[in-house]
Amino acid sequence: MKSVLPLAVLLSAVIGCTPSSPTQDQSSEEQSLQHYPDSVYDYLAIPKTDKLSAASKRALERNYAQGPEWFIEFTHSDLKGDFAYEEGVTRRDPSDLIKVGDTYYVYYTKTSGKSYGFGSGDPEKKVFPWDKSEVWYATSTDGWTWDEQGLAVGRGEDGAYDDRSVFTPQVMVHEGKYVLVYQTVKAPYVNRVKNQVGMAISDSPDGPFEKLDAPILSPSDDGEWLGEEDTRFKVTKQGSFDSHKVHDPTLLHYKGKFYLYYKGERMGEKRTFGGREIKWGVAISDQLTGPYTKSPYNPITNSGHELCVWKYDGGVAALIITDGPERNTIQWSPDGINFEIKSHIKGGPEAAGLDQSLDFETGPVAALKWGLTHEYVTGDWQVIKRFDAKKSFNP
Repeated sequence: MKSVLPLAVLLSAVIGCTPSSPTQDQSSEEQSLQHYPDSVYDYLAIPKTDKLSAASKRALERNYAQGPEWFIEFTHSDLKGDFAYEEGVTRRDPSDLIKVGDTYYVYYTKTSGKSYGFGSGDPEKKVFPWDKSEVWYATSTDGWTWDEQGLAVGRGEDGAYDDRSVFTPQVMVHEGKYVLVYQTVKAPYVNRVKNQVGMAISDSPDGPFEKLDAPILSPSDDGEWLGEEDTRFKVTKQGSFDSHKVHDPTLLHYKGKFYLYYKGERMGEKRTFGGREIKWGVAISDQLTGPYTKSPYNPITNSGHELCVWKYDGGVAALIITDGPERNTIQWSPDGINFEIKSHIKGGPEAAGLDQSLDFETGPVAALKWGLTHEYVTGDWQVIKRFDAKKSFNP
C-alpha cells in the first residue's frame, strides 16, 4: 500500500513550490508557518503573519489551495420510454451503465405498491419503497429513451437470505462475465434486521444471472441490542461502523484484486455534527467470488450514502453525498483506501450510475459527464432520471 504524502508536500505539488524547513530556534507558531510556501498564502489570500484566524488555519491545514479541476455541477432531466414516471411503481438505484455494441444496459431496483413503515401489524405490508423489490434491467441506444427488458435477479425462496428484498445493484464486466452485486433482506423486515450482500454472474448482459449460494458480505455483528423492543437505537454496545447493515455494494477490479466498497450502518446509530453517522468500508478478495476480507483500515470515509466510485490516475475517486460531515464532496485516494477531499460541490446525483464506456482518465471528473440517478416524486414513488455535468461558473 502506498503511504499518504504529508500535507506540505501535497500543497507544494498543487502550487508548484517547495516547502521550507523550520530551524530549531524558531517558535512553534513560526515553524508552523514555514510548512507552507508563500504561494499558498497568496493563493488563499491569507497574510503570512503570526495572527491567523481559525478559518485561515483550517484553509492551510485542509489544503484549500487546490484548484477547481475536481469541481463540478449537474443538471437533472426526465427520461422517456419505460423510465418515464409511472405512479404506483418505484424504479430507483440505477447501476453503472455498460455498453454492449451500440446498446446501453442498466440494472436497478424495481417494486410497486404503497409503503407502510414499521409497526403496521402486518408483516406482509411493505416497509420501505425498496421493500419487496427485485433487480430489473433496461436498455437504450441513446441514453434518453429506455426499454424495460425484465427481471435480472429475483428474490430467493422462503427461508433464503434474500427472500424479502433484492435491491441496489451494481454491475461490473470482468473477463467476459457480467457481475451483479446487490443488497438483500431476509424476512421478516423489522427495524433490527441485518441485511447482507449477494452476487450473481452471467455470460450475457441479458442473463440468466446465477446467484452464489451464500452472501459475500455481512455486517460485523459485534454490537449488542438492549432489550427486546424492535428499535435500532437501543443498544448495550454499538460495535463497528457496520455492525447493523452493509449497503450499496460496488465492485472494482483494482490492482489485481477485487475491491468491494460498501456503506456501513451502526447499531444504535448516533447523530453527529454532520448529521447521520454514515461511513464507507471496503472488503478485498483475490478471487471474484470471494472470500472478501474487510480492510483493517475501515472505515475509509467519514460520510456518504449511495456508493459512487471510479478508477482514476492510478487511484480511486469517490462522489460522497447526502450524509455526514464530509457530504457533498469529491474525494480521491492513491491506494483505494486513504481518501482526501478534492472539492466541495453543491450536491450531486443520488445513487449515481456512471457510463463505464467513457474514458475516465481524460480528467478528474470525466467519469461524471453523464449518467443516471433517482429522485423521489412522492413519499412512495421514485423515478430514474438522467444527470449531466455542466460547466461551473468561471469568473
